Amino acid sequence: MSLPVVLITGQLLTDAVWQPLLEAWPDREVIVADNRSDDTIEGLAQRLLDNAPAKFVLIAHAMGGFVAFEVMRRAPERVAKLALISTLASADGPAQTARRQGYIDLVESGRFDQVVEARIPILFPETKRNDEHLLGIARQMAADTGAETFLAQQRAIMARIDSRPRLREVSVPTLLIWGEQDGITSRAHHEEILGAIADARLEVIAGTGHLPTLEAPGVVVPLLTDFIDA
Repeated sequence: MSLPVVLITGQLLTDAVWQPLLEAWPDREVIVADNRSDDTIEGLAQRLLDNAPAKFVLIAHAMGGFVAFEVMRRAPERVAKLALISTLASADGPAQTARRQGYIDLVESGRFDQVVEARIPILFPETKRNDEHLLGIARQMAADTGAETFLAQQRAIMARIDSRPRLREVSVPTLLIWGEQDGITSRAHHEEILGAIADARLEVIAGTGHLPTLEAPGVVVPLLTDFIDA
């Protein structure tokens, strides 16, 4: 019998990111962790653990990766396998902090709807920035998240610690997935994680950006399914 799967995603993103997986796994126990109710990474990680089975596979995307690193620090014995998508292990640098402050300024000036528009060029490759289906999903996820939750997520992200010093403690099989045209995380970010975790491998998804589960489900879903079931 397969282990349960816990999914955790990031800022301005909702369960819609996981829809291709949820549709492909109707008979698998899948829990989508709450990314809305805390304003610290530590709080998000503890909430995930409080609501997760005793042993599970953890699949984390974007900000969810920050949460996953905290889960691995708190309860490594509960995670059987780890998949990390479009994430990084370092804390924010000055450029990232400045970008986030720009988002906060938009929200505080009553222009929350412009946040997702500012993010579209870094979410999607240029070839997909006129894809009304993908843009519609991104805009709806942002609207469903809302300004207050987005600000809480920003506080959590900006205050997170650097997870790199303890990456070598991760001993479970780990799959890294990165879209080669991601405008938020880089190949170097993923190779840094790859080099630190002994049992890790990196899969690069051609022609995709920050949301490979939505952009290339025909590639990503089988990758994750094979990884879990191996």
